[in-house]
Amino acid sequence: MSNLKRWCGGIGLAFVAIGVGAMGIRDKPIAPASPWQNGFAERQIGSARRERLDQIIVSGEAHLRRILISYADYYNSVRTHRSLHKDAPIFRPIRQTGIIRSHPILGGLHHHYVRV
Repeated sequence: MSNLKRWCGGIGLAFVAIGVGAMGIRDKPIAPASPWQNGFAERQIGSARRERLDQIIVSGEAHLRRILISYADYYNSVRTHRSLHKDAPIFRPIRQTGIIRSHPILGGLHHHYVRV
């Protein structure tokens, strides 16, 4: 079974194949039960799916692109990562004083708390 078939779940294989193909991404089958062959890709796809795509209905290619771009921005600038000691890949200064404010991210699915 290819990665694309496993990943698409309830979205629909034809829609995902067209949408993913339009983004220039190819499906590369791996051996069954061998997630170690592409662990980094599996981790990224799984994170995007769990944190964003499972909560919404994608209405077209342009909508999918907007969702993935907003998720990539969130993933790199706000979301904490264990391997980075709970920091984001893009550096952000730590503020010790100020009022804490909440900013909705990804349509209110997540919130980012900052001091202002």
